[in-house]
Amino acid sequence: MTKTLIRGCDALTFEGTKPVFLNAQDILIEGKRIAALGKSGTLGEAKKVIDAQGMLAVPGMINSHAHVPMVLFRNAGPDLNANDWFNKVIFPLESNLTPEDVYWGAMLGMAEMIEAGITCVADHYFEMDQVAKAVEQTGLRANLAWAVFEHQGYERFEQTLEFVERWQGKAGGRITTWLGPHSSYLCGPEFLRRCAEEAGRLGVGNHLHVSETREQVTLSLERYGRTPVEVVAEAGLLDHPAIFAHCIYPTESDLELMRGRLVGIAQAPKTYLAMAMGLADLPAYLERGIAVGLATDGAVSSTTLDLFEQMRLTALTQKDKAGDAAVMNLDTVLDLAFQGGARALRQEALGNLKPGMLADVVLLKQGRAAAQPVNNQAANLVYNLGAGDVDTVICDGQVLYQHGKHLTLDLDEILKEVRSRLPRLMNKDLEKKIAEYPA
Repeated sequence: MTKTLIRGCDALTFEGTKPVFLNAQDILIEGKRIAALGKSGTLGEAKKVIDAQGMLAVPGMINSHAHVPMVLFRNAGPDLNANDWFNKVIFPLESNLTPEDVYWGAMLGMAEMIEAGITCVADHYFEMDQVAKAVEQTGLRANLAWAVFEHQGYERFEQTLEFVERWQGKAGGRITTWLGPHSSYLCGPEFLRRCAEEAGRLGVGNHLHVSETREQVTLSLERYGRTPVEVVAEAGLLDHPAIFAHCIYPTESDLELMRGRLVGIAQAPKTYLAMAMGLADLPAYLERGIAVGLATDGAVSSTTLDLFEQMRLTALTQKDKAGDAAVMNLDTVLDLAFQGGARALRQEALGNLKPGMLADVVLLKQGRAAAQPVNNQAANLVYNLGAGDVDTVICDGQVLYQHGKHLTLDLDEILKEVRSRLPRLMNKDLEKKIAEYPA
């Protein structure tokens, strides 16, 4: 079994939900697991040693909701409200995609996430065999859901079931697969009920968009006499694990429906600010013990796949929303940023640096002028360190990135492939496409 010793780092660990910073530590990795964490110099030697003097070791970050291949359309639809963004830009441009495009988009997005210290992602997109191949190659960990719309019919839904079975547990266990009904507004109650039944048969969860906007809630009440959360609950989706992307507008009864259930809420405040969608009241979730994880969403709306940005924005926007600087304190935001995603994805062996946990570890440089002096390690991590400080990324015990270099992918090749596709992908005949996708 391969042994790796990370020597001389500071380390972020958690006792329950409380972050604990330990100074001058060694971390011993054996195979895919953390074997020991202890005072530097006390864990012996290993064949492979990573000198981490002056660095901070944190758990690999978990992106609880993304559309990774959408990096291909980064900045394609700025300054648009949600309806125009979807109908006049995203849906038309996505009609250009081929499976091979999705693969190269996934590779570029995964390169970006690795550089930002993300080691696990819950991805919700199309042509997910291609995304799974990218996960397999890059060494990342992923929960993959093939997005499906009711109007595509049950034949397409059956194909997504085959994907779930085909890739479950592959890449040495780094890939898990769930079902991906797009949303409660583009998938009706009967379709969602089928998703719940199949999730039960396969022993998996569902990943979908729920209550993203006030308009979606109003539409659901007009159409079904029930909120989106009530619709999915009545369909049986809360009887199995679920990721609810965004869920900004739950009612009090919705929150009670989710209490004690296997549901995780994925929050991406950068998207909500960019598209003027509003903000969720996160303390209302946390008071009820509902799992909340941070997410990047797609790079078209959030512009980057960077959870450090989302972490800071979560803290700052929640303070502003509550009118109370004590809301979303450092302990809470760090718990959400590192352990929240693990809870949302039902990945109990992720999110902490403890013996027995999976060896997803990120080393952050702390030497930039803007990160010194370190008077408060928690505040420094939330408000001063960022993706640009990532030095080393380890996933499942394998080093993926070190000293600015990717070790599992060829970024130059990826960029060449992506650039060669842009003229076709960014089709300028937008007027025709708008007519095909009316608002």
